[in-house]
Amino acid sequence: MNATTLADQYFAMWNEADSARRAELIAGSWAEGATFVDPSFEANGHDELNKLVGAAQHMFPGLSFFRIGAIDEHHGYLRWSWHLKAEGQEPVAGGTDIVVLTDDGKIRQLIGFHDFAPEH
Repeated sequence: MNATTLADQYFAMWNEADSARRAELIAGSWAEGATFVDPSFEANGHDELNKLVGAAQHMFPGLSFFRIGAIDEHHGYLRWSWHLKAEGQEPVAGGTDIVVLTDDGKIRQLIGFHDFAPEH
């Protein structure tokens, strides 16, 4: 899987309301036992990640995640930036994610940083 496809699946996961479909996206792009951590949330494994995304959608109804800019890639790492916003509106949050890949190109670890975010 190339970096753009993986990033597209990652953002599709965050924007997918159906937990069963979200689980499919997670299984296709995240390694078993993968970890997610950012200043607000932490998840270990597919089930926790799926629940975390559902909770974030509940916290920010009507908002979606969008990748902005290019994807940087080297030595099994990716970096991309994102905004959280409603279509046609200014973003309410944004940040940068650092992704550690497995040898077969799945996400092993994602470390997120917030550039700006609402209080919650």
